[in-house]
Amino acid sequence: MSQRLQSAKRAFVTRRVDSNDLQGLSTNQSPKSGDLVLARVTEIGHHTKIERIDGRKATLYEGDEIILAFGNRYAPDQFEATVPNNLDACHMVAAGGIAGLALGWHSRISVPTAIQPIGLITNKHDQVINVADYKLPSHQYGLVANSVPSVVVVGTSMNAGKTTTAAHLIHGLNAAGHTVGAMKITGTGAGGDLWLMKDSGAAHVLDFTDAGYPTSFNIGNEQAKQIYPVLAAELIRKGCTAIVIEVADGIYQQETNAILESPDFKQHFPNVLFTAREAMGAQSGASWLVNQGYNVQGIGGRICASPLATREAANALGMTVYDLADLRDPTTACYILGTDAYTSGTA
Repeated sequence: MSQRLQSAKRAFVTRRVDSNDLQGLSTNQSPKSGDLVLARVTEIGHHTKIERIDGRKATLYEGDEIILAFGNRYAPDQFEATVPNNLDACHMVAAGGIAGLALGWHSRISVPTAIQPIGLITNKHDQVINVADYKLPSHQYGLVANSVPSVVVVGTSMNAGKTTTAAHLIHGLNAAGHTVGAMKITGTGAGGDLWLMKDSGAAHVLDFTDAGYPTSFNIGNEQAKQIYPVLAAELIRKGCTAIVIEVADGIYQQETNAILESPDFKQHFPNVLFTAREAMGAQSGASWLVNQGYNVQGIGGRICASPLATREAANALGMTVYDLADLRDPTTACYILGTDAYTSGTA
């Protein structure tokens, strides 16, 4: 059995799990979010590849055995999915490795890739393995207000340009001499955003899977608010001098909204860069954040693709709209960070 598990295509969200711990299968338990499952691909749908633990996207074939983690998914542009209450046929609802029962999907995409769970994966003690078993410790190392300057990148919705904005800001801060830490604190587990941040100059990159969650959807507001202290503390422990935080989806998504309304989060991370697709969304979201007490440092995102929309947003808000070239500029990046200066010892 151990050899069978080692031979399966293993998904990115399970990367923290020690491969030597994959020992057996259980077929008589109901899955929970984060539980590892061995499944067989029965029909190729929207997802034709699986992102492996090393980040490479492996092509899927019907009959392939894959290792995923059960999880809920919130993706208005793709799938809404929930953790099923049994091991009946369900779906692979994210390339990063999420197994769930798809409840609905966007009209522009095809049906979800269908899978048949074979069994929940167990360790040598016959205990079902969960990604939470391998999470970072919940220490509070160095996590005090304003201990490290930071910027939170928030947006109107999925695909507002948050990750791209965060990546170019990271590049600018790195050019300014900062040791940049990046963390994505809500969303669906996948490596693409993390690799982009790493490629852009982040010294250390973490996400909610490092805190024990394959996705953040429907984990509960209090649990969602426990993610960012763990990740921030780890980045501070590693010596980061600036932190860029991405909060997934839009400000009305339940876990994102709960975090943004948290007094503790506001205390630790007051600076925000807001991303939007158009002027009305920029005005509405930025105004909401200002009313919550955040320092909205400016607007970015896909709106910058349109000079007209950029001008409308700047006029309506009286805020600067930063395009990607602006964010890569070290002086501008430091201004958005709230430091106005390069780090000590840099030109």
